[in-house]
Amino acid sequence: MTTMHAPLPFDDATVLGAGLMGRLMALALAQRGCRVALYDAAGPEADGAAARVAAAMLAPLAESAVAPASVVRMGQYGLTRWPELLATLAAPVFFQREGTLVLWHRQDAPEAARFAGVLARSAQEVPELPAMQRIDAAGIAALEPALTGRFAQGLWLPGEGQLDNRALLAALLATLQALPNVQLHWHSPRAPADVSPGASERVIDCRGLGARPQWAALRGVRGEVIRVHAPEVTLQRPTRLVHPRYPLYIAPKPDGVFVIGATEIESDDMSPASVRSTLELLSAAYSVHSGFAEARILEIATQCRPTLPDNLPAIRWLQPRVLQVNGLYRHGFLIAPALLDDAMARLAHERS
Repeated sequence: MTTMHAPLPFDDATVLGAGLMGRLMALALAQRGCRVALYDAAGPEADGAAARVAAAMLAPLAESAVAPASVVRMGQYGLTRWPELLATLAAPVFFQREGTLVLWHRQDAPEAARFAGVLARSAQEVPELPAMQRIDAAGIAALEPALTGRFAQGLWLPGEGQLDNRALLAALLATLQALPNVQLHWHSPRAPADVSPGASERVIDCRGLGARPQWAALRGVRGEVIRVHAPEVTLQRPTRLVHPRYPLYIAPKPDGVFVIGATEIESDDMSPASVRSTLELLSAAYSVHSGFAEARILEIATQCRPTLPDNLPAIRWLQPRVLQVNGLYRHGFLIAPALLDDAMARLAHERS
């Protein structure tokens, strides 16, 4: 897929939007020798980016329950591509591939059977995925001693991973700040119409929902995430809890921090999280590990993910010399490396 080393037919690039894709694109272009100007409507902390409110799980098989094979393949590609990208950054970023543990309470066994069936079909469609393993109580205890005796059955999805989304955004920022051929413009919203690229310049629009005036099909899908500090909880890997109404996830980050999420609402409402969803998330997390009862809530955050009608990402030429990357939906960190390499190939050859 990657043609990252093909020569670029331009010297200057303007990147609109400094979320995950915008920062990755700006860095890739700068590393290829381009003079890059990066514009964002918010500040350097990525406060307006969907990537800041995320668990950053890299779980292609687990996500196949809601994603087609194309996204699964992009996610599998990203698992091997992410370490290469992280190695070029100015600061270390937490990254692991300890797999995903899927659990359920006894009353939810029928939903778990349906979920396992979906994953089995995905594995047939994408045979390069590591094989799903069914495990019993002893197998769960071997993987996560803190859960000994709490669950009778589970699924083990080996090879899946995660990274620290906020550490990644900060490391991308630090790397860009250190490059002499990059100019960063904060609190400076720009649209493609504000830039008139000449023959030696390209514009890459990565503004997410900010691009709706140019991409009318975009919609927001609301997500709610809770970050807690739970030093008494010793989960070592992302854990998903099967539930009839929502699939909860618990992603452990460094220093005893956990990201808990599940809600997905067809709305671009950016108001604070509801009491109902907060209670559901925290109650479900407590049902996995009682140590969450003494956790301290660091943040309850909401954000809207940019989504296209088919829930798939897209890269398109808005006009000559203006490329748009959008529609990452809930799969941003999973598929970002594949989209980055594909966009760079299009910039080099004007084709994928």
